[in-house]
Amino acid sequence: MAILGFINRWYASPNSHEMQIGYRLGLLATLLFLASGCSTSSGGARAFDAALTSPLQEFQNKEARLYRIGYRLASSNASYCDRIEPTLGFLIHDASSYKNAASVREEFGLIGDIGVQAVAPGSPAAEVGLKQNDTLIAVDGQPVQSFHQDPDATWRRGLDIRREIANSAQDGSVMIDWSSAGAAVQAVEVKAVDVCKSQVELLSGDSGALADGTRILVGDRFPGLAYSDDELAAVLAHEMAHNILGHIDFLVENGRSGGFGRNSERDADRLMPWLLVNAGYDPYAATRMMQQYGPRHSGGIFRSRSHDGWDERVELIEEQVKEVKRRQTETGRATVDWSAFFKPLLVQY
Repeated sequence: MAILGFINRWYASPNSHEMQIGYRLGLLATLLFLASGCSTSSGGARAFDAALTSPLQEFQNKEARLYRIGYRLASSNASYCDRIEPTLGFLIHDASSYKNAASVREEFGLIGDIGVQAVAPGSPAAEVGLKQNDTLIAVDGQPVQSFHQDPDATWRRGLDIRREIANSAQDGSVMIDWSSAGAAVQAVEVKAVDVCKSQVELLSGDSGALADGTRILVGDRFPGLAYSDDELAAVLAHEMAHNILGHIDFLVENGRSGGFGRNSERDADRLMPWLLVNAGYDPYAATRMMQQYGPRHSGGIFRSRSHDGWDERVELIEEQVKEVKRRQTETGRATVDWSAFFKPLLVQY
């Protein structure tokens, strides 16, 4: 799996999006099941709870951090993206998709199966008071428990609820019913906002980071998770750039030969500083990230035919940082309209 790049294997079937969601949730459920020691006795259930606490919370904390950074990048650059989508700014997970749903509900203080996994600061969801580990009760008046639970694909109900929220958001707002720590149920109409179409999700048991055309998928073992927020934002900005610039569809149709593949990577590198500065991150974080990551992984994609060497990539990024700074000086604004000033090397006719 490519790091700081992308793959197109999700295009192997028309159901690739669903397959990847199932793959993600299935891996996480397996991880947590293994952590439980596979015990089913009452004594084993207590041992399961103790073992479950750390893996669940660690995974949630990682995903919440990624989601927060990704939302900040996607929302602050939405004015310049051709591909946008409405969002409320929160993620959910389904306790019943795990091996021991009761333990998951207890771990996070849920009164039902559908919990709030992450809420982006400054998002519509945050503004109405929705918080991490609240319990989702209904979407536009439809109880979440009424969504079908497939015993052979326990991940599907969570996906169906997410789709219902996304579809309703197309109309500008969604009525959300939820409960905080068992308190009285609240019902609020949450107005959607547009963001660049590039939601960030965490994969269990993986060490890569990639774009699939509409999302950014990051493994929970990805080394960049140890970086500072602005350097991790640079990683996400690179992958977001692939999605924003339409690289996945283009290369699936046209292939990577003739310089297409290498120029797509160069453009993703070069767009990083523009995306970062609009989100309030230090654009030089893009070079720091590459300087930190490149030397440690110089034998992989950083010396392959699809990517320049990491030191060459730093030079390309630094040129763009200077251009971003110049445009800021000219306009007197902190944000920059990269759709007007950024010149891609990969020209798509």
